[in-house]
Amino acid sequence: MKLLKILMTLCLLLVAEFSQAQFKVVGYIWSRKNIVQDLKKIDLDKITHLNIAFINPTPEGDFKDVPGVDTVVQIAHQKNIKVLMSCGGGSSHAYYAKLLTEKYRKDLVKNFIKVVDRYNLDGIDVDLEGDDIDANYEPFVVGLRKPLTKRKKLLTSAVAWWTRARITDVALAQFDFINIMAYDKTGPWKPEVPGQHSPTSYAEEHLAYWHNERGLKKENLNVGLPFYGYGFGELPSKDRAFRQISWNDVVTKYPDRMDHDEIVLPNSAGTIYYNGKKTIKEKTELATRQGGGVMIWQLLYDSFDSNSLLNLINNTYKNTTVSGK
Repeated sequence: MKLLKILMTLCLLLVAEFSQAQFKVVGYIWSRKNIVQDLKKIDLDKITHLNIAFINPTPEGDFKDVPGVDTVVQIAHQKNIKVLMSCGGGSSHAYYAKLLTEKYRKDLVKNFIKVVDRYNLDGIDVDLEGDDIDANYEPFVVGLRKPLTKRKKLLTSAVAWWTRARITDVALAQFDFINIMAYDKTGPWKPEVPGQHSPTSYAEEHLAYWHNERGLKKENLNVGLPFYGYGFGELPSKDRAFRQISWNDVVTKYPDRMDHDEIVLPNSAGTIYYNGKKTIKEKTELATRQGGGVMIWQLLYDSFDSNSLLNLINNTYKNTTVSGK
């Protein structure tokens, strides 16, 4: 009987360890200065995938050398972290409209693969957004899939609510998993509608859509978690100001608001909306039940102390998996 209990305990631990290993923590790193130095701030033991934002071609379709990427890949691989180049980004890149056309697409795909080979990357994350997603998006990702599969590399995508219908089923089928940008529900582009830019209900809506309506497996859906927030002013619209705030700013400037999702500024200066500890924990638990992991934009906005959101995510999904919640 005692031996049986020991065996059952071991089985439970093995199941928990396997589940944790399958839970993805995808972190984007967007370094404005020295990416190698910035990488040292991050606890790499707490992520599974690192997406380098952003590596884009020139308007002619070529790629310039990216300083430090080879070192980043080497460091990450020592921690068994997969490193992907993320292309695109939130802003518009008019040159993609030309480069994705049939005339230029084949050479562009070859140039992407050359970057993967040059830096020993583990794949490509397609973060084309807005008008950058056009009729040529599908043949572009289809073109990337074959050479990446041949190299046993990943192809992933960051997807937004506003352009979900632009991504065809054929395009969707090319991705190993998708990173759901369940944030920016409202922001500076829509100042007349202030409010939470990333409530839990928004994440639930995304998960339901991609799973129920588009047929993706739950394990291929990563819930996007913002390490930043937006502020809306109460001034007349022509003078209306917004602020973008990092989690580190919340911790250092408003420590009494870490368990909340908003900060009301004095003197009618407006309200800042973000995700506090309770919401990040709630969304991570949601991801363990209805998804395959989480995605973070972006790692360098964290506080890197006892209030680190990355640390909170790590503890939450491990505790949730072990307890079987």
